[in-house]
Amino acid sequence: MSPIKDLEQVLGIKFKNINLLNQALTHSSYANENQSSIDNERLEFLGDAVIGLLMAEYLYNKGIKTEGEMSKKRAQAVCEEALALYAANIHLSNYLKLGKGSEQLGSRENPSIIADAFEAIFGAIFLDSGFEATRTLFKKIVISNLDGIKEIKDFKSTLQEYVQTDRKNITYHLEHQEGPSHDKLFTVSVKMDDIVLGIGTAKTKKEAEQKAAEYALSKLAKE
Repeated sequence: MSPIKDLEQVLGIKFKNINLLNQALTHSSYANENQSSIDNERLEFLGDAVIGLLMAEYLYNKGIKTEGEMSKKRAQAVCEEALALYAANIHLSNYLKLGKGSEQLGSRENPSIIADAFEAIFGAIFLDSGFEATRTLFKKIVISNLDGIKEIKDFKSTLQEYVQTDRKNITYHLEHQEGPSHDKLFTVSVKMDDIVLGIGTAKTKKEAEQKAAEYALSKLAKE
């Protein structure tokens, strides 16, 4: 059985357009090495929104009373670390299409790349099979594994809660990025009323934001 057919069986979904699943598994490093314009970044963007909506629907139906609590739980459940954990349950890293250079850098075990592909798969299924099929898969591989993410800390939500006691808002700003497309580093600052609270650097903007928030919390705790 081919890897693609094997993954279809794991997901329990038969794709009408198998090219969408192939695209969801294709990292930009593979596309660049093979002079292709097709990678999973656009599907990742769509899948991120789909997963966020499905998680919001799930939390709403759970009867959680406040918007703040729902936001906190959603942030924890769809953060990069959580997505990588869900993906591990279907051994998604085994199916990724990576460039040789990216493979040598250990990208097959990189949580941010795995999480991106996980989002891309949800984008692909949404386009190929519609919302109901996507919801079914979401229940199967996300909701059934929520117990595994209880210890994940969402520093962004914690920081937002901390500053809301002073009725202030925080914002995140991309300061700069460097490196090739398959191995970028992002530096992000977190600010409150134009005051820099923290700076974080990581392989993805999401993780850099988390690191900036973590640094800000540690600094505020000392004060």
